Amino acid sequence: MQATIETKGPESINPIGPTVAAIIMVSALASALICWLVYFHAPTDVAGTHLLFLPATNALLNGLSTIALLTGFVYIRRRQIPKHRAAMFTAFFFSSIFLVSYLVNFTLHGETKFPRGNPLWPFYWKLLASHIVLSVIALPIILITFFLSLSGRFPAHKRMARWTFPIWLYVSVTGVIVYAMQAACR
Repeated sequence: MQATIETKGPESINPIGPTVAAIIMVSALASALICWLVYFHAPTDVAGTHLLFLPATNALLNGLSTIALLTGFVYIRRRQIPKHRAAMFTAFFFSSIFLVSYLVNFTLHGETKFPRGNPLWPFYWKLLASHIVLSVIALPIILITFFLSLSGRFPAHKRMARWTFPIWLYVSVTGVIVYAMQAACR
């Protein structure tokens, strides 16, 4: 018996690995930037007089993303692929604009403090902690899910979207709730 070694040509190289690695790297850098803004960067608008509408804008963008996500879910359940794709691009657009606005808001104003003496504090910090952890997870899986769809890897896209959708939806909804709770305490 003679063993044979199968060689693969360049056409069989799988670009998923390097692309996913790049997505994870970019996501990690974005998370590191947010961490730096929260814990190390001094707010530039200490008086709090510039762009005060940003927190409400962020909540609005999260709400619009939620609506687009739910719309996309309905469309995919009805097998209306072009409408699903349009809804998901809309959700991605709103979430992307949110991320930019969120970074600007944090750069200017820093962290919003929720009063620990508030009776809702135990609920708030658990909600905020879950929101933060899942938002860090959401960024790379959203990008990977989009990559899988845009590169025509629909079975893998479908498998990934089963995890992406509920996490993305949770992060969008809890973003609005966190904002509402913070706004009610101001």
